[in-house]
Amino acid sequence: MKLFSKSTLVAATLGLAMSMASAVEISGVKVDETAKVGGKELVLTGAGLRTKTVFKVYVLGIYLTKKETTTAGVLAAQGPKRAHISVLRELTGEEFGGAFLVGINKNLDKEEKSKFVNQLLRFGELFETLPPLKKGDTVTADWVPGSGTHIYINGKSIIEPLPDPAFFNAILRIWYGDKPAEVALKKSLLGEEG
Repeated sequence: MKLFSKSTLVAATLGLAMSMASAVEISGVKVDETAKVGGKELVLTGAGLRTKTVFKVYVLGIYLTKKETTTAGVLAAQGPKRAHISVLRELTGEEFGGAFLVGINKNLDKEEKSKFVNQLLRFGELFETLPPLKKGDTVTADWVPGSGTHIYINGKSIIEPLPDPAFFNAILRIWYGDKPAEVALKKSLLGEEG
């Protein structure tokens, strides 16, 4: 007695392959291959693990309208963008915000810092007032053309949109800049080995 037809097996195999291609897993965190931002479908352009000393801090996924494998390509990308963080250990809002601000400041020159002083102040004040982030929490930054940079924690908006398009690139430079938060993470985001 035949349990499955050849076409059923082919369909099941294709379905399994497609579901496997729909996400990657990093340190137990599922990173989706696509995301929808500003009504557009984005693709995962890079993902990786942020560590500090021996601790796993978060998993990061970067989404753009098309895959980019260079820092210049990522920063020049047009359209909506997303940086999605899945937290792997408890962090105070101050710790998380402080690390964000340090990462931004390390990768901006004096002129750029002066352009973003208001956004940086709002960012700093915001993270000082947030409750601690726990393992499993998510922090998402979306760039939506015509609207600005939106920041969400666990899907809930936490700040009015920041309208300057260059500010989202300042956020991306935390990981893609000349002085990235972690060199190994930058290489992972760009699809480089080791």
